[in-house]
Amino acid sequence: MSRQSVVERKTNETDIKLSFEVDGEGQSNLDTGVPFLTHMLDLFTKHGQFNLTVNANGDTEIDDHHTTEDIGICLGQALREALGDKKGIKRYGNAFVPMDEALAQVVIDLSNRPHFELKGEFPSSRVGTFDTELVHEFLWKLALEARMNLHVIVHYGTNTHHMIEAVFKALGRALDEATIVDPRVKGVPSTKGML
Repeated sequence: MSRQSVVERKTNETDIKLSFEVDGEGQSNLDTGVPFLTHMLDLFTKHGQFNLTVNANGDTEIDDHHTTEDIGICLGQALREALGDKKGIKRYGNAFVPMDEALAQVVIDLSNRPHFELKGEFPSSRVGTFDTELVHEFLWKLALEARMNLHVIVHYGTNTHHMIEAVFKALGRALDEATIVDPRVKGVPSTKGML
């Protein structure tokens, strides 16, 4: 069974086509119009062993907000569709990732209940031209549309780029763990009988 999905989203602010494959090879083909986000999504894809293609055109002449937010929406929708009924998956994932002086942790529950927590503060408000507050925006929209619990903890760090990079690498690794099909799991991993 192929766990993949294609999502398209067109608004007055953005035009996005995104394809996501859970059981990939860490391959990305990204044209987001937001260079720092492209870098982070490439890391996420590589460390999660996913395949991800994004073609996005947005109003980046204003700022990166709408494009970043809408890519998060599309990725969340694609993940949810690709996982289908979630039969056999592990459901939970947890990853710690260091990046030089920074340490980030991401914990995931593919519960069908959206919730997002981000603990930690970035020292700088920008990395290059990217507003660091958009990390929260992207991750919150991802969690909402994927309908998952997503807890992100930046334990410490002094370099904002390193801290965010650790988050996206940990996100890929935690999601990889949560989406693994475990042959011991019969049906869905919930006493409710559904996720």
